[in-house]
Amino acid sequence: MKSAIKLATLALFSMALIASPPSVPAFAAGGDPPSANPPPPPDTRPAPRSSSKSKKKPAKQSSADDADFRQGYRAAYATIYERNEYAAAIEQLKALGRDDNAGVANLIGYSYRKLGDYRLSQVWYERALKADPNHVLTWQYYGLWQIEQGNRDQASYHLGRIAAICGTGCEEYRSLAAALEKPPGTGLVY
Repeated sequence: MKSAIKLATLALFSMALIASPPSVPAFAAGGDPPSANPPPPPDTRPAPRSSSKSKKKPAKQSSADDADFRQGYRAAYATIYERNEYAAAIEQLKALGRDDNAGVANLIGYSYRKLGDYRLSQVWYERALKADPNHVLTWQYYGLWQIEQGNRDQASYHLGRIAAICGTGCEEYRSLAAALEKPPGTGLVY
């Protein structure tokens, strides 16, 4: 069984490398288990557009530069990972007004998953990946979601996406790979 999983993972990884353009590694806030001091959420500013007009709009402050946002995000992070108060964390994260931020959407999805609401969890994971298709932590958490739903093939696909983004040595890859190596029906602890 382990050999089959490893072979499938290698095949998915090879296909992902061949099919996808080279990418820059993406690093996500937090982890499963989380680090003691999470980095701020990723910068979500769009790339500047060139324009022949000379009118300039005032620059928006990015999430990473917004001290209030960082403080609120860290408070919600602590609510999730230190106190396991998922419903409270969802309210804190939604109050930030940055639902389009991959880090925020991912943590909302994680919280819904921990509360057992898999439908809403999926909605938020997909929102996070729409905001940042290379958000490795979302691929990991959504992969764990897939395992919990019995979708091991889809979880293997998520593992391949993680490998394409950060390689097979990153914590997100190792965590999801370890979960996939467990027999179906085994309770996951993460």
